[in-house]
Parts: sequence; C-alpha cells; structure tokens
Amino acid sequence: MNKIFETPLYAYEHSPDQGTPAPVRHQVVVIGAGPVGLAAAIDLAQQGVEVVVLDDNDKVSFGSRAICFSKRTLEIADRLGCGRPMVDKGVLWNRGKVFFDDRKVYEFNLQPEEGHEYPAFINLQQYYVEEYLVERIRALQGEGAKIEIRGRNKVSAIGTHPEHVTLEVDTPEGSYNIEADWLIACDGAASSTRAMLGIDFVGRVFEDNFLIADVVMDADFPTERWFWFDPPFNKGQSALLHQQPDNVWRIDLQLGWDIDKEREKRPENVIPRLKAMLGEDVKFELEWVSIYTFQCRRMEQFRHRRVIFAGDSAHQVSPFGARGANSGIQDTDNLGWKLKLVIDGSAPESLLDSYNSERMQGADENIVNSTRSTDFITPKSETSRLFRDAVLDLSEHYDFARPLVNSGRLSTPTVYEGSPLNSADALDGPARSRPGAPCPDAPLGDAFLLSKLGDGFTLLTIDADAPDVIEEDGITVNRLALSFKDDPSMQLKARYLGGNDSAVYLIRPDQYVAARRPSYDDNLIRSAIRRAVGKE
Repeated sequence: MNKIFETPLYAYEHSPDQGTPAPVRHQVVVIGAGPVGLAAAIDLAQQGVEVVVLDDNDKVSFGSRAICFSKRTLEIADRLGCGRPMVDKGVLWNRGKVFFDDRKVYEFNLQPEEGHEYPAFINLQQYYVEEYLVERIRALQGEGAKIEIRGRNKVSAIGTHPEHVTLEVDTPEGSYNIEADWLIACDGAASSTRAMLGIDFVGRVFEDNFLIADVVMDADFPTERWFWFDPPFNKGQSALLHQQPDNVWRIDLQLGWDIDKEREKRPENVIPRLKAMLGEDVKFELEWVSIYTFQCRRMEQFRHRRVIFAGDSAHQVSPFGARGANSGIQDTDNLGWKLKLVIDGSAPESLLDSYNSERMQGADENIVNSTRSTDFITPKSETSRLFRDAVLDLSEHYDFARPLVNSGRLSTPTVYEGSPLNSADALDGPARSRPGAPCPDAPLGDAFLLSKLGDGFTLLTIDADAPDVIEEDGITVNRLALSFKDDPSMQLKARYLGGNDSAVYLIRPDQYVAARRPSYDDNLIRSAIRRAVGKE
C-alpha cells in the first residue's frame, strides 16, 4: 500500500478553543479537508479572512478518487499557489480515443490551439492534490495568515442563527463548541452537514454500477484517454483507461445494475476482469478498488442563511466527464471573493445569492451533460442501443457523426449567461470573452494573461486609455494596460479584440468578465463595478 495513505497529514492537536468557558467565534469555518474545502480555505486566507478547516480524518483521501483536473481548475490552482506542482507531478494529456468493440472509431484533441499556460487536462491522484493544498496552507501559516486545519475534529451538531452558526465538535479528547460567522460545507456526497440540517438532494440515480480499479503496472499505453463501447473483454458494457503518475493506471469497468457490490470488489473477482482487458502476461498490482453508482442530483439551494454548500455536498454527477472535483473547485472560486466582500462590508449580503444562482447554473449544466453521457453509455432500451451503435459505426468514417458520440463530455467552465452581476455587452467582440464568460488565457511574451490578473477586480485595457486605479464605493479596481502588440502571435487580439482596435474589460476577482466596452467611459464602468458586487 502507498505510504501516503498511512501518514497523518494534519495530525490531531489540542486546540485552545477546547479550554474556553464560552465558544470561540471564527469568521469562517470550513467542514471537509478534501480538494474543495482546502481550496476554499486557501482562497479566503489569501484575502486575509480568518478560517478554520475541520475534518474527522487526518490523512489524504484513500485511493486516487478524482484524477482528471481541467485547464480551468489548474488556472484556479495557480492563483492558490498550487498549479505548478500539480502540473509538474501530473500526466498531461489533450488527446482521447474512442473504441467500439475492438476498433478505434475516432480520436479527438481537447486543446488544438496554442497560447495557453496550462494544458487541457492533467491526470493526478486526488491524494497528491490534497497534499499540495495542505503544503500551501502550511506556507500561508508561516507567512502569518490566519488559517488552521484541525484533523480528527468531527462536527456532530450544527445550529443556525440569523448572525452566526454554532458547531459541536468531537475529538479524541472529548467535545467542544465553537461559533462561525459563516460555515462552508465541503464534506462530500454523504454530507453530514446536509443531513444535520435536514436537507436532501433532488435528481436521478441511474441503475448501473461501475468498478474503479487503480492498477500499478509498467505499460506502453500512450498518455491519452481511452474509452471503449462494448469491448471484447467486457461485452455489452463499457470501459475507460487513464494513466496517472507513478505507473498507476485508472480502469473503469461497467458492471450493470443487479450485482453484489462487496463480492465484485474482492481481488479474486477483480483480477480476472483486469487480465481479460490487459492480457494474461501483463504484471500488475491492485492499489485501490471501489464501485460507484451514477447519480445526477443537487440541492435545491446551495445557500441556507449562513451555511453555504460547495462541491459534492451540493451536487453530484457521474464521474465520466471529470465534473465532480473540477466543478467543486470552481464553486469555491466563485464564492471566495464574494464572501470576502460581504465580510468586509464592501458588498451587501445579497451578493451571496449570486453564488447560489451562478453555481446552480453550473451544476445544472453539468447534470444535463452528465445525464446525456450516462444515457449514451448505458442505453435504456433496445432502440436507444441500436441508435448508439449506429452513431459509433458512422463516426469511424464520417465527421458529422462524431459530435453525437458521448463517452463523457469533458468538464468546461460555465458561462454565466444572464447573471445579475453582468453588464450589457457593449463590444462587438469575440463570443468567448463576453460578459459572464471566464477570461481566456493569452500569451504575453514570456508570461501569460491570467497570471497577471491577480485576486481583485481588474480593468483590462487593450490599446485604450483609462485611470490606473478606480475607487468605487469601497471597491478598488486596478488597471492592467496592454497592447495587442504585446502578443506577436495575435492570440490576445483574437480572444479579446476581434475586429476592434481597442477594448476595455472589467474582470471579476474570479477572472470572469463582468463588462466590456470599446473604450473607457467613467460613469458606465463605475456602474458596472457596482453591478458586479450586487449594488445595482
């Protein structure tokens, strides 16, 4: 077994909160030290917010779990100080192949264009991501940030009040109580926070099961995503193969609905399935085995007064498409700056309602795509299966059929169409950088655009005049002045100017476009700033 599973990463320590006569109040408490909870805590701590992370575990998550991290997640991780370690350790891939029976029917490239700092995807075990995030917390602590992570601190009771939340916490030394101005629940699909508040999911559970196996082996498969429909080694079902670091390979095998899960996880049943796929002569060791059931569900609201849900505690999708961890980290990216402004009194509490609406939009988009993938992978009728198989046959020879093949539409960031924080689009510019969209990266000599945007509001001007700093109703906006000549590849012009000679973009702290215009107009930009923080 990998030693990383056995070593405490944030071992239990006695907290001063355990000896106080009255509960200590904290600005923010995060429940859950998975990637989503750790990302939320780091984001807040980097902005000067005091935050405590509680988890009933003290080690990394057992098994690889989430392994596919998207370009947008890597860009967020870069802002949190972890992007480069993740890429350096991870397996980079842009290309995937789809097989039907034993035939390759087509392949695809997820990032065919140049001019991005990060790749379309990396494969990296979740336990490494958690390790890097905890290391970043330790570095922030060394810099004096008010961030704390408490292992073997299990929240056993929660009380909600108009101005705060109360928590009872169980530890090896007994229970203690604390209070939080705000509570962020990142405690996963089986969220005890959700259960304690009496809230449930709405959505759909699919009648199918998949075996996940992490296999350590030396193999000459390329660093690509391989997906099989009806392969000879798993007839009538599907399979997926991904490479991870350290010669670990992720294999997913569809099993069907009416199975004995505990029996199917036994090595004597798993190993023959893997040998049928890999060949009798391939030497491998099992590192981790699990079985999951497709679920596409979410809470009806992600914010409940001063308790806010993020990640799998708020929404669940099937793993095909890598939408779980990626969407969860994008939740925190949306939430952090808004909560900071509310805590500081620079924005009304109602700004947090936009977290609810924007990320519910993201969850619904993921659920729609995940449901479509599931229905294509596991047809529910003979007619559906005949249609799917015909599409796969046609895709081998005809381009028009390939977009119809759905082996898991891979995670992409949500465009917040219609968000109340958007200003009307005043630039006839590229659609990819319209209000509500995440900023596309672009090369700037020996650097990249997104790395220059920072953690606050930015006024990006391209060949346009504007003030270097704007102060508007407690919000500071710093200017980043560029010219299309800063990028000889012309990607900056293609992604932000289109056919225009100049542009001015108001960019949110989460690197989403709030407004854009061909030139600077003081009154209109100030109005856009107020709208972007929920004041208009």
